[in-house]
Order: sequence, then C-alpha cells, then structure tokens
Amino acid sequence: MALTDLLITGATVLDGTGAPGVRADVAVTGGRIMAVGNNLGTSDRVIAADGLVVSPGFIDMHAHSDVQILANPDHTAKVSQGVTLEVLGQDGLSFAPIDDPTLAALRRQIAGWNGEPDDFDFSWSTVAGYLGRLDQGIACNAAYLVPQGTLRMMVVGTENRPATAAEIDEMKRLLVAGLEQGAVGMSSGLTYTPGMFASTDELIELCKVVAAYGGYYSPHQRSYGEGALAAYDEMVEVARQSGCALHLTHATMNFEPNEGRGGDLLALIDKGLASGVDITTDTYPYLPGSTTLAAILPSWTAEGGPDAQLARLQDADDQARIIRDMEQIGSDGCHGCVTDWNTVEIGGVKNPALEGAVGNTIAAIAAGIGKPPAWVFFDLLVRDNLGTTILHHVGHEENVRTIMRHSTHTGGSDAILVGGKPHPRAWGTFPRYLGRYVRELGVLELADCIHHLTGRPARRLGLTDRGLVREGYHADLVLFDPVTVRDTATFEDPCRQAEGIPYVFVNGVPVIDDGRRTDALPGHAIRRAGEYPGPAVRSTDAAKGIV
Repeated sequence: MALTDLLITGATVLDGTGAPGVRADVAVTGGRIMAVGNNLGTSDRVIAADGLVVSPGFIDMHAHSDVQILANPDHTAKVSQGVTLEVLGQDGLSFAPIDDPTLAALRRQIAGWNGEPDDFDFSWSTVAGYLGRLDQGIACNAAYLVPQGTLRMMVVGTENRPATAAEIDEMKRLLVAGLEQGAVGMSSGLTYTPGMFASTDELIELCKVVAAYGGYYSPHQRSYGEGALAAYDEMVEVARQSGCALHLTHATMNFEPNEGRGGDLLALIDKGLASGVDITTDTYPYLPGSTTLAAILPSWTAEGGPDAQLARLQDADDQARIIRDMEQIGSDGCHGCVTDWNTVEIGGVKNPALEGAVGNTIAAIAAGIGKPPAWVFFDLLVRDNLGTTILHHVGHEENVRTIMRHSTHTGGSDAILVGGKPHPRAWGTFPRYLGRYVRELGVLELADCIHHLTGRPARRLGLTDRGLVREGYHADLVLFDPVTVRDTATFEDPCRQAEGIPYVFVNGVPVIDDGRRTDALPGHAIRRAGEYPGPAVRSTDAAKGIV
C-alpha cells in the first residue's frame, strides 16, 4: 500500500521563505504536504522532477475574477501560470454585500471588468453568500475584500457629498458583517465613483473596524499620476490613524510627471514603516494599466448613476465641459493628467458592432474616420453602454523595476479576463516575473522572487498553513522549469498559456497536469478567521449546473 498520494522527486525546492533552493522530495497526502526530504517512501503517483523547481503556489494579491471564476470555472488563464489563490473584491467595487438597486447599477458600471455572462445567477446578498458560492467548486482558492465603494453606494448613493454620522455607522455595520463572514479586509477605488467621494476621516473610521478584526486595507488611491505621492501619503495616514495594516495595491508611479520617481514612493513607504505603519505592496510586471473607458471621465459625470452619466455624455454643454477637463485641465478620472488619446487603447467592448475598435487607440480611430478624439470617446461610451475596457499606456520601466525590488513587494495581476484583447497580464503576470525579471534581466533573484509571490503575501493574508513548502501546509504547489518558464501572452495575442509550468496543484489536486488543464475544481473560499475545508473535488462539467 502506498504511503502518500503524490511524491515529487529530485526537484529543487524553493520553500517560499526566500531561502536558497535545496534538492529534495516532496510527499503529499490528503491535500497537505506530508514531508519534505529524502527517501520518503512509496506513492500512488510519482513525478520525477529533475531540472524543475517546486515552489508554493503563487498568490495573486489583486484579481478581478469575481464573476468569471464562477461563470467560467475552467479559469485556465490563472491556474496555468501557477496561481493557486487570488484576492477578489478589489478597487472598492464588487458584488458582496449587495442589494438589488446597487447590483443593477454595479453590473453596468463594472461590466468591463466582469463581462455580462448569460443567465448568471447573482443569488447572494452577503459576503457569506458569495463565499458559499465559491465553496461549491472553483479552480483555485480565493479570498475576498469588502468593497468600500459598494458600501457607499448602498448607504449614501452616488452623490458627491459627505456621509452623515448615521450613514458611516451603517457602512461600518455592513463592514463588520462582511469581516465576520470571512472577508480578509476592505478595498477602495478612490478614482472610481462613488468610493472617491469618501473623505479621509470617513476612510479612517471604516479602517478602524478593519483593524479591530485583524484585516488589512487595500486602496486604489486617489491618483497614480499628478499628485500620486500625496495620494499615497494620505493612505499611509489613514493606516496610521486607524491602526490598520495597509496594502498598497498596483503600487505604481505612472504618467509623464512620475517618470523616474519610483524611488520617491519607496522613500515614502520606508518612512511609514519606520514610524510603525504595517505596509505591503503589489505590482504587475508591465507598463500599461487596464480599466474601463468610463473610468477616465471626470468624476462629476458619474453623479446619479449610469443613466445620468450617459445623459451627460450626449449633452452638448456637458460634452464641452468634459473635453475641457480632460484635454486642458486634467481630469481626476485620468489621475489629474491631461488625456493623451494616443495612450488609450480599446481592449474590449460589449457591443459586437464595435469590435473593430478593439486593439486601436482613440487617436488612431479618430484619425481613420476624420473625427476629433473626444467624439470617438463619447460615441464608444454611449454605444457600448459604458462597457468598454481599455489598456492605458502610461507606465515607466524604471519605476516598475525599482518598486518590485522593495522588501514590501508582492505580485498582483490586476487582470481583467473579458474583452477581445484583454491585458496580457491576465495570462502572463507570474511567468513574466520568473522569465523576464529573474532570468533575463536579473532584477530579482529566483528565491527572493518566489518569496515575493508566495510566503510574503500569505503572511499579509494571515495564512498559517499556506504559502510555504513545509510539512503540514496545504499542498498548493507549482512545478516550473527555471530555464524555460516564460510568458507568451502579448498585447497582440494576449490569451496564450505560459511555457515551462508543467504542473500546478491546488489543495493537492492537479489543475495543470503535464501542461494541460484538468477538469478539477479543488479550490474554495479562504476566510479571515479559519477556512472551510471544501467539498469533494468536482469537475468543471458538474460545476456548470450551479452557475
């Protein structure tokens, strides 16, 4: 009788702590790592891993798979690059907790993030209900952040005004419920409506609740362009005054004013750390960002919700004001910078009649039809009912490399999985770290990079039995070839599987086996205070009945 379910032999083990690799075998049984060492006995299955590295599964600290992980449970984009856990509920806008009016508005506002899958059943209203849906079977594990913008939409609405004391109390009540039901913290999207209308004091009050529950705050702050450092400083101050741990997500310095200023951000973070603030960061290893086309509009256009915004986009006086804000002053939606239409590339559309725009910049489309760029902008937003996604080419390579070296750094894809040409980070983020930034450029050492992508984010999430290759830990494991691993997804062809990652295990079950996606759905929700062990492994075919 075999002693274990799985035995990986002859691999170089990078355990997720940053320690140098050691040649060892790894034995797995019952979904957990039974032993790491030599001469570990017999097994039902043996993988001879000479020349391969075995590491903990990668943790995606910023994912937008909230709907797609359920609607399309295959989830190959993520598991094929070694992701075994992702953090959902990002940028202050997601679907739990939720009520019917907010759900209707959010489905329109962030359709570009989630798509509009046919007959999708939004049958939950609470964080517990959403996590319960995840527990019914997903490709990888998932944690969840309570979205501050959704709370504000439910309680205050979409008006640009201070919340009353009673409204703040109600948002805190909803936040407490979400944290008690298993959320790991709270997110904000402070360039997105209506979360952006929250004052610093309002955020501090909410973060006091998060701190009391041992969670963390993950803000998309008010600017990544003009005024970025002031926006980062505000978030550090929120953390300091609330006592809440702070995770600066997609921690970048973008747009022309911030070229070469990555070090300024790190100095601000180091100052915060020295003063006792608990800070971590995440980045993606690419230059362009990705969001909805509507997100770069001035915030005043979104007051009153999607219908009011669409009406403004078709009003001549409002159009003139929008053009002035975006092309002369610098829209807050565009991070205070004047919009360069050459940097705004269409990534996806809901309306099939607009597919020809995908892969082209607003400037190129305008030149091709002899119209002003703003005319194209308004036309796309209206005809696509605000559902257009974009790639925003505003990053700087020096900043990317500088920030990823920092001791607070973790990995986050910020990946949108829908659209005709989504950002290639959806399929390539983690192998790009290993191939380009470790092997080719030497920006990070391999063991250190693995620590950034596994052990360090696990610690931020408060996990005590994931994120390391260690006896007793859950067997979330990746086997990759350090010589050949690389991203193959490109901006021209973004939905391509990485090379050099032949095996990925989630809770001890293979989801990538000899380079191919299996039909297993062994993942489940990861809760802040303990975690549900999950149902029996189910196939993707079985799961289709629940979505």
